[in-house]
Formats: sequence, C-alpha cells, structure tokens
Amino acid sequence: MASKLQQLQSKACQASQFIAKHGNVYYKQLLEQNKQYIQEPPTVEKCNLLAKQLFYTRLASIPGRSESFWKELDYVKNLWKNRKELKVEDAGIAALFGLECFAWYCAGEIVGRGFTFTGYYV
Repeated sequence: MASKLQQLQSKACQASQFIAKHGNVYYKQLLEQNKQYIQEPPTVEKCNLLAKQLFYTRLASIPGRSESFWKELDYVKNLWKNRKELKVEDAGIAALFGLECFAWYCAGEIVGRGFTFTGYYV
C-alpha cells in the first residue's frame, strides 16, 4: 500500500511539473484558437451581462423545447398504437434506451448514498 502511495505521489509530482512547464503555452494557444468567442473588454460586468443573456435566452427557448417534447411524445404514442408493425431493430433500440436510463438511475442512487451499495448513512 505504501509503495502504491509513493507511485501516486511521484506521478502527481511529474504531472504538476509538466503543467508548470507547458501550461502557459497551452493556455495561450487555447485563447488564440478561440479568440472569436472572447468578448472585449473581459470585465466582470461583461461576464454578468453574458450570464444574464444566457439565462434569459434559455428561458425563452422553453416553449420550443416543450413543443418538441410533445411532438416526441405523440410519436411514441403513435408507435405504441402501431406496435404490431414495429421492427425488431426499433424494439431493440427502445430496450437499450430503457436499460441505459435504468443504469443512470442506479448510478445516481449509488452516488446519492455516498458511494455505498448497502444503504444511506444516517
């Protein structure tokens, strides 16, 4: 156990040295590649304005999202009505989707319990 801790410590030290040496170059390169997205002047006020714009833009998109949701729901209802014509591939995709949803639910429950499988700590 102590040797594993020593290895981990060594790797962390190497990583921090690498970041100290090359981090500034990577940061400048990243900013240069994405300069079209940078708002001038980069001030706190500008950040607050952009945050408000994002919030209210997302708020304004709710009716469109709601409409899309109801269209999807109507599509699923129509599929259920015509389930005799359903292909095996479509049923398999739906089953995989359901299985993925269940897996994410289980993962969320495990995280909510503090990464225990037996129950919640009280």
